[in-house]
Order: sequence, then structure tokens, then C-alpha cells
Amino acid sequence: MMQKIRYAIAGSSGRMGRTLIEAVLQDEGATLAAALEHAGSAFLGKDAGELVGAPCGVKITADVDAALSAADCLIDFTRPEGTLLHLEACRRHRVSIAIGTTGFTAAGKESVAAAAREIPVVFAPNMAVGVNAVFKLLDVAARILNAGYDVEVIEAHHRHKVDAPSGTALRMGEVVANALARDLEECAVYGRKGYTGERPPTQIGFSTIRGGDIVGDHTVLFAGVGERIEITHKSASRMPYALGALRAGRFMQGKASGLFDMQDVLSLK
Repeated sequence: MMQKIRYAIAGSSGRMGRTLIEAVLQDEGATLAAALEHAGSAFLGKDAGELVGAPCGVKITADVDAALSAADCLIDFTRPEGTLLHLEACRRHRVSIAIGTTGFTAAGKESVAAAAREIPVVFAPNMAVGVNAVFKLLDVAARILNAGYDVEVIEAHHRHKVDAPSGTALRMGEVVANALARDLEECAVYGRKGYTGERPPTQIGFSTIRGGDIVGDHTVLFAGVGERIEITHKSASRMPYALGALRAGRFMQGKASGLFDMQDVLSLK
């Protein structure tokens, strides 16, 4: 019988954390080893399973070291500052980590890369399998539509999201820019206002919508003369992200170290 993977969940009381707990409890190949929250959280000491209506005996804790001592993999969809602290704890305990957190600075990304020289890390702006299929489709589309098409990325999320554009939208822009041999830092435009002049042909535009309870909608528009091609992904729930994260955890089993993304997990490279 295959040994169950022991998962620790960071930010367990949040929207994504609860979805991750639900996914782990429903997965026959997984077990919930620990549920983390920040010191001072009103949820500390509560049964993590009660958050999803399925008591499991795992108490929510702020003790990261104790939590990781019983885990094989930490899944973290929190904030960059918290994720980086958890990353260091994973290094100490030789525990793999699946990072779905977005909004990292360049220095933060370097810290992730440094940790991956010692432990396995899956670092991806979006872990949903469908979104990663879209990344692959965008690479193909951009190589075909490499002249005469203007590229725009439009994304929408709930009112509580704190970073913009989303990590997924930025990754979509990176995929297209790489396929077109462009530097996204040089060609990206994040919103437009006033007299902007004619649109440069190499520009990649980003538009951001925030409102309500939108889980996550992303569209990349290739606008040509007389036609438009739109590649869209819409999330109806957070469960696809959670299922992708569990898949990332399984992928890292048996690996000593390395920095991976979901394209590696799904064998799309």
C-alpha cells in the first residue's frame, strides 16, 4: 500500500486554506498533518476539519516547527512575508513546499530559488491544471500569431485580492513575451489613461478588474485586423488550485531538492 503524503497547510482558516483542507481530507492518498495560522488568530486550538464540516483531530497551531516535524510537504497560498518565513522552516526540517503565493519581490524570488538548492520547491503563480494547460496553449498561439496581432491580458478577481495584476496574468504575459522573444519588463503596460498615443505593436497590455466574489477569470486577447483570438480560463471555485497543489506535493515525493513549476509537475515541458 502506498504511504499517504502528510500535508501541512499554511493560512488554514482563509478561503484557500479551507479549500486545501477539504481537498486533503477527501484524498485517499493524503493525510492532514498540520494546520497553521498566525499567532493571535482566533482559530488557534480549533479542529482544522471543523472549518469544512469534517472534524479530523488536527488542531490549528502557530508553531511552525512543531507542525513541520510531522509533515512531508507544506502547501502555502498566503502572503510573501509569511511564505518566506515558512520556507526557512521547511529548509530546517527538510520538508518540501508547494508555493502558490504571489506578489513576491525579486529578492523574495531569489530566496525561493536559494531554498530550492536544499529542498524540493514547486513555485507556481497558479496550480490549477486547466490554467497550466492554457499556459501551454498561449505559447503555441503566440508563436503562430507572431506578427500583426496586439496582445492584451485581462484578469478579474474578488475584492479581497491585494496584488495586481494577478500572478497568473503576469505569468501569461511572460509566456507570450518569451514566445515572441520580447522582454516583458520593457513591453508591458499596466493600464492606460489620457492621451496615450498610438499603440506600439510590441506592447503587451494588462487590465485588472476587482470586485465581488470573482474567484479568478483570465483572458489573453490576440487582436488582429479583421479577427480576434481569445484564450480564456474561468475558475468557478478554488478547488482546482487545491487539487493542483496536492499533485505538486506528490510530484516532489522522493526528490532531494530542485525548483519546479506546474509545467514540470504536468510534464508539459
